[in-house]
Amino acid sequence: MIQDLIVAMLWSISPFGEAKVGIPYGMLQGVNIYIVFFACLIANILVFPIMMLFLDKVNLYLCRWKFYKKSAIWVARRAKLGSGSKIEKYGFWGLLLFVMIPLPGTGVYAGSIATYLFNIEKGKAFTANAIGIFLSSVIIWTTTLLTMKGMS
Repeated sequence: MIQDLIVAMLWSISPFGEAKVGIPYGMLQGVNIYIVFFACLIANILVFPIMMLFLDKVNLYLCRWKFYKKSAIWVARRAKLGSGSKIEKYGFWGLLLFVMIPLPGTGVYAGSIATYLFNIEKGKAFTANAIGIFLSSVIIWTTTLLTMKGMS
C-alpha cells in the first residue's frame, strides 16, 4: 500500500499526469481513498513553488543555450496563443479556471508557466493554482469513485 501511495504521489508531481493520474492510480490500487486524495493533492500543489524556482533561476541560466532558448520561446508562444488571452484578461480567475480543467495540457505546470509569462503576482498565482488543483482533484476523485462503485 505504501509503495502504491508513493507511485500515486510521483504521478501527481509528474508533468505527464499530475493528480489527474495519481488519484485514480492510487484509488484503483486499493489505497485509502481519503489518504490518496490528500497525498496527491499536496504533491501536486508542491509543484508550483518548484516550478517558480526553476523559472526564476534555472530558466535564465539555461537560456544561454540556443536549443533551450528556442524551445522555451516555442512553449511561450504556444501558451500565449492557447488560453493565454483569457488568463491575461481575467487574471486570478482565468488562471484558477485554466488549472481546474481536468484535461491534458492544463494544470499546475501550465499554470506556473502562465504565471511566469504573464507576470502574475506569485502569491495570488499560488492561491489560484492551489484552488484550481483542489477543484480538479475533487472532480477526478469523485469521477473515479463513482466509476469504481459502478464497476462493483
